[in-house]
Amino acid sequence: MSHKWIHALAELDSQGTPGILITVIEERGSTPRNAGAKMVVTTDAQFDTIGGGHLEYKVIKLARQMLEDNQHEPRLERFSLGASLGQCCGGATTVLLEPMGTDVKEIAVFGAGHVGQALIPVLASLPCRIRWIDQREEIFPEHIPQGVTKVVNEFPVDEVEDLPANSYFIVMTHNHQLDQQLSEKILARDDFSYFGLIGSATKRKKFEHRLTAKGFSREQLDKMTCPMGIPEVKGKLPVEIAVAVAAEFIALYNRNFGASAKPGSKERTSTDQPLKKVVSRLAV
Repeated sequence: MSHKWIHALAELDSQGTPGILITVIEERGSTPRNAGAKMVVTTDAQFDTIGGGHLEYKVIKLARQMLEDNQHEPRLERFSLGASLGQCCGGATTVLLEPMGTDVKEIAVFGAGHVGQALIPVLASLPCRIRWIDQREEIFPEHIPQGVTKVVNEFPVDEVEDLPANSYFIVMTHNHQLDQQLSEKILARDDFSYFGLIGSATKRKKFEHRLTAKGFSREQLDKMTCPMGIPEVKGKLPVEIAVAVAAEFIALYNRNFGASAKPGSKERTSTDQPLKKVVSRLAV
């Protein structure tokens, strides 16, 4: 018996790719596969089979429609395997379709410098999709963690509009002017779950002054997290900054994961009790 679906689920989970687990839960009469047969369907692939034919075609089509509609609830469907379905078995099959990983978070990290290189492996351990963006091909490390897409773009600001609503944005580029351009583009969207900008309190004041001059409101500016990171982790080494940022981000991420986060809401985490556990885990 093939168990490709098991390996597929593990792979999709590590990549943060949504899919639908399909299970035959009841069989009556003559059917292509027995109860317990499973397969996994993504937007562009399938793993294993529940018997092939028009039944499988219709179930796959239904599963992909669920993915397109971003459905999170399981769905139970019963099929009569007669002429109307183009099958000659004559029995009936009940199929359960379960969304897997449909609440995948999208993270955009702008900047592949030393801090970005220290931060990305931590974020890559989360069940999410990460776009790692920089203008400089040569700055990226040779190995890119699984679940991370390297994006080399001469105009990184253009990447902002390609991220879906409720995305997480982390800006830590090598150029203050680029940081500001990205900040303007992200704040103008006003539909993100998180926007963090690396820098000091002094940098924030300068950015707020410039952004205010460009028409951004106090409410919009308050949605920008800068400085990033929790104060419990101190130091200026790239790994120390990355740990501080990751601890704050993971606390927020875990709190929002699986919940309907309000786009643009500012979530501060410096007073959350779970942070000490997060810090101790990351700092080992």
